[in-house]
Amino acid sequence: MKNLVAGVDIDRVHTSYALVDEFGKIYAKGSFSTQEPKNFREYVARLKDEIVALSDTLDTPHAIMAVGIGAPNSNYYTGEIENAVNLAWKGRLPLAQELSSIFDNKPVVVTNDANAAAIGEMIYGGAKGMKDFIVITLGTGLGSGIVVGGNLLYGHDGYAGEAGHMTVVKNGRECGCGRKGCLECYASSKGVRNTAIELLAQSDMPSKLRKIPQDALTSKDIALAAKSGDAVAKKCFEYTGTILGEALANLVAVTSPQTIFLCGGVANAKELILTPTRRAMEKNILPLWKGKVKLTFSALEYENAPILGAAALAIKEIEKRNVVVARRKIF
Repeated sequence: MKNLVAGVDIDRVHTSYALVDEFGKIYAKGSFSTQEPKNFREYVARLKDEIVALSDTLDTPHAIMAVGIGAPNSNYYTGEIENAVNLAWKGRLPLAQELSSIFDNKPVVVTNDANAAAIGEMIYGGAKGMKDFIVITLGTGLGSGIVVGGNLLYGHDGYAGEAGHMTVVKNGRECGCGRKGCLECYASSKGVRNTAIELLAQSDMPSKLRKIPQDALTSKDIALAAKSGDAVAKKCFEYTGTILGEALANLVAVTSPQTIFLCGGVANAKELILTPTRRAMEKNILPLWKGKVKLTFSALEYENAPILGAAALAIKEIEKRNVVVARRKIF
C-alpha cells in the first residue's frame, strides 16, 4: 500500500491538483475551473469529488493520507481563505474544515501559494538542507515564503511575509490591497505589463510591442520582444529588476537568508529579470551581506511547482502530527 497526499493549487482561473508521494513523484494530476462552481460549498464538494475520481484512476494500491492546499489569502493557523481579492468568494471561508468534514476527516492544511512554494522548495527543490531562505513568486501578484531557522514565518496571525505589499514607490500605482506603490504593482506579470505600457507612452521609440493591443499584452510577449533585442522591452525588465532587487536588499537586512529563489511566470524570462535584480540587490545590500546571498531560480518545474508545494505542506503536517503523537506516548 502506497501512502500518497493530494496537493492542490487554487488560483483565480484554475484549480490544479495531483496525487504525490513523499519523494515528489506525481502519480496523477488534473484540473478544473475555479469559477465553475456557483458557490463556496459547491466548490469544496467539487474539489473532493475530483480528488476521489483521480484516485480511482490509479492501478497502484494506495491511500490518501492528507490534503495540502495553496490558495490566495489562506491562513495556516485557521485553515481559512480570508477575503481573497482574486477569488469570487468573499468573507472568511473555512476551507480546511469543510473539505475535511466531507472527506473522511482526512487532515487538510491550507496556506498561501507562496508559503506552499517555499515548503516545496525545502522538501523537493533547491532548498534541501537549508534553514534560512526566501521564495519569491512572480505571477499575477507577488508572493513571498520566508523560512527562518527551518520554519516557515507565519507571524502571530498567520499572515507574515507579505513582501509584495511593501511600499517601493511613494504614491505609486494603486494596488488591489487598497494602498499605493506596492512591490506587487511593479514586479509581477501585471506590473511588467503596466511598465511596458508606460514606457511606450513616454516615447516614440520603435517597438514590436506597439503591434499588440494593450489589453492583450502579456509579460511573456514583453520577454520574447526583449530576447529579440527590442529596446523598450529590455528597458522594461531593467526597470522591473531594479525595483525588485532594491526590495530584496531590504528583505535580506531583516531575515539574512542563504538563498533567494525566484519562480512564477515573470521568472520564466530568466536572465532578463535575474541580471538586473541581482545587480540592484548587490548595489543596495548592506556591506555585511555583499556577495553572501545567492539569488537564483526555483529548482522545481514551473508547471508542477505549486502542486508539489501544496503536497509538501501536507507531508509536513503528517510529520508534525506524528511527532505530537510520539511525544504523547513518551509522556
